[in-house]
Amino acid sequence: MLLSILAVSAMVLTGCQGAAAPQSSPQPVEEKKEEAVVEPAAEEESEPAAEAGADIDIPAGYHLVWADEFDGDCLSEDDWNYETHEVGWVNHELQEYVASDEYAYVRDGELVIRPVKIEKGGLTGYRSGRVNTQNKHDYKYGRFEARLKVPRGKGFLPAFWMMPKDEDYYGQWPKCGEIDIMEVLGDSTKVNYGTLHFGEPHKQSQGVYDLTKGDFADEYHVFAIEWEPGEIRWYCDGTQYHQENDWFTKVSGEEEKAYPAPFDQPFHVILNVAVGGDWPGDPDASTVFDEHACMYVDYVRIFQKDSYDENVEKPVKELSMRESDESGNFVHNSDFSESESLGDDDDWKFLLFNGGEGEATIGDNEIIITSTNAGTEEYSVQLVQPQIPMEQGCSYEFSFEAYAEEPRTIKPAITAPNVNWIRYFPDTPVDLTTDWQTFTFDVDMNDETDDSARIEFNMGKQNSTATVHIRNVKLIKK
Repeated sequence: MLLSILAVSAMVLTGCQGAAAPQSSPQPVEEKKEEAVVEPAAEEESEPAAEAGADIDIPAGYHLVWADEFDGDCLSEDDWNYETHEVGWVNHELQEYVASDEYAYVRDGELVIRPVKIEKGGLTGYRSGRVNTQNKHDYKYGRFEARLKVPRGKGFLPAFWMMPKDEDYYGQWPKCGEIDIMEVLGDSTKVNYGTLHFGEPHKQSQGVYDLTKGDFADEYHVFAIEWEPGEIRWYCDGTQYHQENDWFTKVSGEEEKAYPAPFDQPFHVILNVAVGGDWPGDPDASTVFDEHACMYVDYVRIFQKDSYDENVEKPVKELSMRESDESGNFVHNSDFSESESLGDDDDWKFLLFNGGEGEATIGDNEIIITSTNAGTEEYSVQLVQPQIPMEQGCSYEFSFEAYAEEPRTIKPAITAPNVNWIRYFPDTPVDLTTDWQTFTFDVDMNDETDDSARIEFNMGKQNSTATVHIRNVKLIKK
């Protein structure tokens, strides 16, 4: 599930399902075949559903290996498995996944996944549906796509994603790998996240697709990946928005497995709607469990090429380390002397999540953050600067000046969005007064060098919405 870089740690810490899965001893891994060109297995080319391909638009260079257009009267259990999981199984989610056609069913030519709110004895609970094709339709490489419409409402997290047929082949999550094709937060239905999870330690690569017109909850959109040996590409409505070819997997204390592991094994498709949890937050008074709470899937289609060349080499990672200014400071526009957009990924960015409301403005050599709702998480109101270089073995001085119009607390941090959101400088409570103060911290970088660290100022969930003023933010190598 959990990355463009997210301000929320959980999504991306856990992905859709794997982080809470119990760790187990990895099974022996077979040696990589010497044959460089592989052909899809014969059974993958003779699926009955593929016979419906006459009316399906086949992408150039591909052939259809399996599809479900959901034209029947019920969900075919020859193709799909119902999953069952208890409340809180992963990511502190609130729903129970139940094997029932009340929560995942076919109607009017589409698959409907329906979360339900249950109130009984003064208690509130949730049920939802989750289905997969494991051991029925598992494929290595291809184009995987679905046309669907997502639910709208605080606390919903629909997903179209993939996990390995055998999660023990390289070891449990994240070693096994995970491919998230579509995740859309129910209270932010113009933004889709496509994410690759791998490791260990857990790392991820994430792309973000923002709709300029329309809404993922109002219309159907096509979400897809094209997966080849050594490269995965993400698409929304035919537009590529992310690409990755640099990943790895290994067991602690051992060498990395041969590239392109773990993405060189059969994967299956999963569709579900989660309720609550670390990333979307819990439903609130505005969340309505009606037809708009459902995910509607028009079709799922899987295509493959006639053969794939697995003779690929892992790319040599070249870090792009930002250079400091003449004073040694790595922070851009540190004195806020320049007006800039706070909505893009260049330099400063202002973010709101999980009920956070407010705005940020630059002027008179400071940035002013005005909050009207602190939200439910510390990152609900957040000022960040990405692409901060942190070099292993180096020591830094992190400093800034700040005050608030009423006494309050904020939490600065230096984080690693691409390395499981670990902290190079931990979330540290800083008590602001109504007078300017200078705060200075020593930071020792003991982890691997990272060219994509991020400075954060977290202002949510602090029992205050008092306006915050910040200036002269510096990170200087000693």
